Amino acid sequence: MAAGVGLGMVFCFLALLVVGTYSAASNLVGGSRPSVALAKNAVPAQYAALVQKWGNLCDAINPALLAAQLYQESGWNPRAQSPAQAQGIAQFIPGTWAAHGLDANGDGRADVWDPEDAIPSAASYDCKLAGYVKDVPGDPTANMLAAYNAGAYAVIRYGGVPPYRETQNYVAVIRKMEQNFSAPAGRVDPSRQAAGAIHYAQEKLGTPYKWGGNGGPEDNGRFDCSGLTRAAYASVGINLPRVANDQWNSGPHPARDELMPGDLVFFSHDLNDWRAIHHVGIYVGGGYMIDAPYTGAVIRFDPIDTPDYFGATRPTAG
Repeated sequence: MAAGVGLGMVFCFLALLVVGTYSAASNLVGGSRPSVALAKNAVPAQYAALVQKWGNLCDAINPALLAAQLYQESGWNPRAQSPAQAQGIAQFIPGTWAAHGLDANGDGRADVWDPEDAIPSAASYDCKLAGYVKDVPGDPTANMLAAYNAGAYAVIRYGGVPPYRETQNYVAVIRKMEQNFSAPAGRVDPSRQAAGAIHYAQEKLGTPYKWGGNGGPEDNGRFDCSGLTRAAYASVGINLPRVANDQWNSGPHPARDELMPGDLVFFSHDLNDWRAIHHVGIYVGGGYMIDAPYTGAVIRFDPIDTPDYFGATRPTAG
């Protein structure tokens, strides 16, 4: 909520994870500010162009971050209203709207209930807040989000995200959700077999996880992590072992900076023992994989750079 009490809404992401073709950028991390495109179908069609345009208003935000923020605020409900009188799709309280609301659609009225005004106003306010807290120590984006939720004064007073549980949760949830709304711009050129395996996994995005699932009728089309990778490569004529730690031994092991789309990426409870591997996904570029994470989750995009990242295997080699 803009400088007030947020709704605290965290919605299921099943529908949002049914995204289209993923074109990964090799410069997702590092270098100058990357171009961030919205994942296909992640944002309701009537708002996608607004979010994409206004999400690039300043360096402090990007379209995926703005989408995650709006989703957290209202779940895309333009008529949302909190007990604290936060209003509209961006949850502005009346005083903040009076000071920062824009007539972005040029109809002569700045209307908090109109997403054509409220979404640009949220982006504009984010950028102003980023300027207000630019000298505060810590992560500038986290400080900006905290200022949106609790007010810039609180962020300045506490020298960062204030010790309010709601504000801390608000920041953490939005930063985590951001990845589900983004499709890094650019293209990769994997081998035809790797591309086919990635395409197969893409078609399964949003499918619920099932432990031991192989994707057959008896599993209602559901997979576990190694069931998904095995089925993806079976679709292009490459047979992999069934379990993750056996898949580790199905090809050579490229280093982290040598990864190519289609490589299998592994995660282990013991970074010195391949027998402790507990998870596998298919690398798609830009530091991301498609994986079937765990019971209760769905097949989705996840970052690979986590503390339990073990290494990779290239099933297409040779």
